Amino acid sequence: MTDSDSSLRITHRHIEVFRAVMTAGSVTSAAQLLYTSQPTVSRELARMEQLLGYALFERVQGRLRANARALLLWDEVQRSWQGLERVIDRAVELGRPQGARISVLCLPALSHALLPGALARLHSSHGTVAVSVATQEAPLLQEWMAAQRFDLGLSELADAPPGTRSQPLPAMDEVAVLPASHPLAQKVQLTAQDFEGESFISLARDDPYRAQIDAVFSKAGVQRQLSLETASAVAVCAMVQHGLGVAVVNPLTARACAGPQLVVRPLAFSIPFQVHMLLPLHRPGDVGVPWLMEALLQEAQGQTLADGGL
Repeated sequence: MTDSDSSLRITHRHIEVFRAVMTAGSVTSAAQLLYTSQPTVSRELARMEQLLGYALFERVQGRLRANARALLLWDEVQRSWQGLERVIDRAVELGRPQGARISVLCLPALSHALLPGALARLHSSHGTVAVSVATQEAPLLQEWMAAQRFDLGLSELADAPPGTRSQPLPAMDEVAVLPASHPLAQKVQLTAQDFEGESFISLARDDPYRAQIDAVFSKAGVQRQLSLETASAVAVCAMVQHGLGVAVVNPLTARACAGPQLVVRPLAFSIPFQVHMLLPLHRPGDVGVPWLMEALLQEAQGQTLADGGL
């Protein structure tokens, strides 16, 4: 069709006017339905009939009566409109919280400390969002995220696995956890020297924070009694609660485990702790992922402020 013919086509507006007239039963009611004037509806309807080359309505005593062609066209318009409404409904559904389903992979400690608070924030701001949470330690966590198996990952490692990108959350400092009855619990802040000769519960040898913690005490010339170690910060805190020793862990887990048997104290030295959100590059993102990321950011910011009040 040439440019000169473009004005001779039936447009969506013509069909919209026709549908309004058929639905409302009169030009006046159709104009109200379309939030326009009666002359505009009459003009558009007449233009449509002119373009078609035949009449759709009979004028009887000033009122419109649909003829056989109009009724046949009306059947087709209804089917098409229902299809359009299904498209619109689906588009709206994808934006609703109940349409979201997010798969999350994180370290066990983060499922215990950071994630629950973030999920509470998510549900508060967006209603009930379906979320499935799986836990895994490194390096399998990185391997599974690289395989694009989850919508969102939470890791303590700064380096993004292949096929993912990393977005850091606010950093905070590692803290000391002590049995409530321990003499060091009376102190407001602990130095490296305070740990001299103490039974110390360590993280696993391949944990990146284990290396940093050991380096601090080695540099200070502090000798600890290293009889227990575990891969989980939650397990470390459980052992501390049973009076098996003292430890240095991330503040998220420490605060979540604090209670009558376990106290948390800040350190005079800094060992930064930071969580990184991992996003797969080759997996279609769920509509709810940005909502959860924002909730995680808010929760981490809140924890950072609380960390300053230890």
